[in-house]
Order: sequence, then structure tokens, then C-alpha cells
Amino acid sequence: MSWISRVRNALAYVTTKTSETPDNLWHKCKGCGTMVFSKELEENLYVCPHCDHHERIGPARRFEYLFDQGSYTVLASPRVVDDPLKFRDQKPYPARLKAARASTGEPDAFLNASGTILGQKAVIGVQDFAFMGGSMGQAVGEAFIAGVEAAIAAKAPYIVFTASGGARMQEGILSLMQMPRTTVAIEMLHDAGLPYIVVLTDPTSGGVMAAYAMLGDVQIAEPRATLAFTGRRVIENTIREKLPDDFQTSEYYRDHGLVDMVEHRKDLRDVLGRLIGLLIDAKEAA
Repeated sequence: MSWISRVRNALAYVTTKTSETPDNLWHKCKGCGTMVFSKELEENLYVCPHCDHHERIGPARRFEYLFDQGSYTVLASPRVVDDPLKFRDQKPYPARLKAARASTGEPDAFLNASGTILGQKAVIGVQDFAFMGGSMGQAVGEAFIAGVEAAIAAKAPYIVFTASGGARMQEGILSLMQMPRTTVAIEMLHDAGLPYIVVLTDPTSGGVMAAYAMLGDVQIAEPRATLAFTGRRVIENTIREKLPDDFQTSEYYRDHGLVDMVEHRKDLRDVLGRLIGLLIDAKEAA
């Protein structure tokens, strides 16, 4: 019997075992490339236990990590026209929105919730980079304004977590108009004597960085987040100089006075709770 026949006969007795191992059992860290057990990553608030890289997370997990247990309510998002400009690139804009909604389970890239943090009332708005790169369109602007109005009604501070590639090109000038609209909303918050706190997360850039992301009474950032108005290469080509390696990071912004503090995700809840108390007391004293 030839070796080919022996192998064929042996394979006849081999049964194929269906793998019961889930595809998402392990996660490859984007910071150090280490394979991390998904359960361990989840228990560590989606921060790599090896290099401390902060993975991107959406509104649901932000709310869960920040609010007191069972204290928060997700606020309804205002409805807007989906495709005001009838924009089409490689695929229609409504098709992109439908795909983003299906993958994230969210109506758009910005979601608000109201609750308490260490017993202090707060309204939190979270931008989700997983929804079309967290791009700022009419829905984001309306949700931001709705968050401000909810904070004023509750007499609570408004805390915003930013994560965006900038304005949403499919909405053109209507997207850019959200910059002044959100700025006016922040002034409404200040007129009501309420704090506005911003937490910059990876990445925050473009029109969002030029608007509500940099207008906080207190500016906080997660470690090693990329924060920029425009790209590094564009700046280097414009000024004809090599930029520092840590340029456009949270730590660089803190060292140059553009961010007040850089805080680890596990510490954010305590930091925000104490900060709310201090700011509310300061506003009342004034």
C-alpha cells in the first residue's frame, strides 16, 4: 500500500470537530500588540493591562462606568432629517446611516444620559467614534443642545466625552453650523450658572476640536489620546519643521496648558464626582 493510500485511509477515521471557541475570546491591543483575554480587558475597563492603552468605548459603557449604579436614564435623541442634501458618494448617505445604526445600535454619534455621580446630579453626553467616526452632523448638534437643556432643567453640570474625526461631510455647511450652535448652547449653560466639563478621548479632531471640545470650564483627557485640529503631516508641510514625537497627545496638551489634567479611566468617576462638588460650591459662592 502506498503512503498516499495509508494517509487517505487514516483521514477517513478523522471527524471534523466544530469549534465552540468564540471569535472574540481574545483582543489584540492596539497599543502594544499583545493578545489580551477579552474578559480581562472588560474587567479592566477596556484598558490594556500590559501597556495601559485606553481602547475606544461607546456611550453604554461610559454611562455604566461613570454613573452610580442604577441611577441613570438614557435621554431620547432629537430626530432630524436624515439626508438634507441628498448626498451620495460611493453609496447613498442613508445607506451609511443605516449601516452605522445597525452596527452600534444607536440613532447617531451622540447620546445623553442623566443620573448621579457619587451622589451628585449630572448629565453626560458621549460621542461615539464607532458611528461614522463620531462625525458631527445635525443629529450630533441637536443631541448636544438637548443635553444642555436637560442639564439646565435638572440644575446639573453637563459633562461631554468627545471622540470625533470632525464635521460630517455628507451634511456640508449644515454640519459646520453645529459649531456656533453648540457654542451658544454652552453660553446658555454658563448663564444658568452651571459647569461645563469636557473629557477628551481618542481621537478628537477637526471641527469638534475647534468647537465644544475646547470650551470646557475644566478640560480633562484620557492618557495618550490623539487630539488635533488638523493632521500632523499637514502642519509639518506648512511650517517646514519636524514636530515632537508626542505632539497632539493628551500629555503634550497638558504640558502646554491646553488641558487641565490627564486622568486614567479607572479614576474618572471619582475625579468627576469631586470636581462637580467643587464647581457647584464655587458657583453658589459666587
